[in-house]
Amino acid sequence: MTSYCYYFIITVMSDRTDEDKLTIVIAHQSDESIYAQIERQIKQAILTGNLREGDALPSLRQLAKDLRISVVTTNRAYADLETEGFIIKAAGRGAFVARAKEEFLNDRKFRLVEEKLNEAIDMAHLYGVSRTDFLKLIDLLLPRQKHG
Repeated sequence: MTSYCYYFIITVMSDRTDEDKLTIVIAHQSDESIYAQIERQIKQAILTGNLREGDALPSLRQLAKDLRISVVTTNRAYADLETEGFIIKAAGRGAFVARAKEEFLNDRKFRLVEEKLNEAIDMAHLYGVSRTDFLKLIDLLLPRQKHG
């Protein structure tokens, strides 16, 4: 039996420039829920600076239409993002990237990296990778910072 993976992509352009601000890719065959895929990609765009304070996000209906998903799904993603302080929703105006203090963004970045490191540690433990070898691997993978 052949398994297919369908991807839907939406790109949000900034009103101020021609550059892409956000590209959302939905994989329907992913283990990650659709709303979680949307949340993760919007958070990443905010944390990396591709989306900045005040940037408008697509309306719930437009995003649902473009991604060929339910408005309920987009609403869940936006509601979670609003609860976590990443976006604000204004009735009749839409959703926008919220103003975030640098301390908040740094904390979020740190927690996201910590989550992934915990996953890597669990995997290393599962496969019997020693602490020494694990730390050597991290050292090899981390980019060297230039001191200026």
